[in-house]
Amino acid sequence: MLPDSGHPASEGWPTGPGRSTWNHGSLDLDLGAGRTVDDMRKVSMELLTIGAFARASRLSPKALRLYDELGLLRPVSVDPLSGYRFYAPDQLERARLVAWLRRLGMPLARIRLVCELDGQAAADEIGAYWREVEADVRAREQLASFLMAHLSRKEEPMLTIRYAVRTDRGLVREDNQDVAYAGPNLLAVADGFGSAAASSAAIDALKPLDAKVPAGDLLNALSDAVERAGTAVRGLDENVGTTLTALVRSGSQLALVHIGDSRVYLLRNGRLFQITQDHTLVQSMIDEGRLTPEEAASHPQRSLLVKAIHGNGAAEPDLALRDAEPGDRYLLCSDGLHTALDTAALREVLQEVEDPGETVHRLVDRANARGGADNIACVVADVA
Repeated sequence: MLPDSGHPASEGWPTGPGRSTWNHGSLDLDLGAGRTVDDMRKVSMELLTIGAFARASRLSPKALRLYDELGLLRPVSVDPLSGYRFYAPDQLERARLVAWLRRLGMPLARIRLVCELDGQAAADEIGAYWREVEADVRAREQLASFLMAHLSRKEEPMLTIRYAVRTDRGLVREDNQDVAYAGPNLLAVADGFGSAAASSAAIDALKPLDAKVPAGDLLNALSDAVERAGTAVRGLDENVGTTLTALVRSGSQLALVHIGDSRVYLLRNGRLFQITQDHTLVQSMIDEGRLTPEEAASHPQRSLLVKAIHGNGAAEPDLALRDAEPGDRYLLCSDGLHTALDTAALREVLQEVEDPGETVHRLVDRANARGGADNIACVVADVA
């Protein structure tokens, strides 16, 4: 074995008595079929040295040696004496593709997959990878915003919260897998699937946050609580899971933790805002421009989650920090409510009914009046 070649010293040269073929990597020059050594040299001269190939492909020689070792981009020949690698000009297209995919930050294992695909299939795989990148960037952006808001916050007088909570089985389901909780410092809803134990375990993991959380410990406390929730759910069964959406109060601010398709709405100055984003397949398609919100409402896979707390893995939640103002009204709810009542219907009840307890009852009753197709969980909280 010669240094830095990664190939046997005999490769590319005749082996055994009377051998008439020079195996030049993937090139077989049959000297007994009218070929001469000059022919052989002519073909060799058409090959590119590793330096020339590196310049043409925008890949470094070091990268080319690595890709050779990994089987991603092998040279057609290696000189048995010097160990120099030689590449064919028709390998440039693949090499340039590798170079561009590396610029995208694609891992080498995924690049190998793309290179093995043809045409549209390769394009689809690149598109799928980039959607994953965008989702990761959005999550990092949310975390950065959270950290900036947390570090720049000023201590203000603590606000008080009046709250009420209600869950309901609905009119179709045999059991209720939705759980909701409301306390002085914690508001939360969880929509379980596979077992009611999953949503209960997630809420129980958050309950310690209902004790006053010092501002300096808020981020760590949230992270620890979500980790506890994930551990608790994974300890149940790999086929169960839950959404989890919660607000944690610290001083005059509310920290949001969200994963799944339960929602938080804010009614402020007569306007209703949805302040969470659904982690569903249809929402991803809306974000990509492949589906309109109107089409998503009737899509057969509208309830398919792309992120949740479940038994066979972990997913990062969305985090945000919001300033609470006197007069704000918050609604936390599972999809059993927001799929039964549109934004206008939710706003009507939230604006017309003053008492939080009466508000949650009115919301659940209206959802059941529209079929009650799913379990319902909701929390209404007023800031004063």
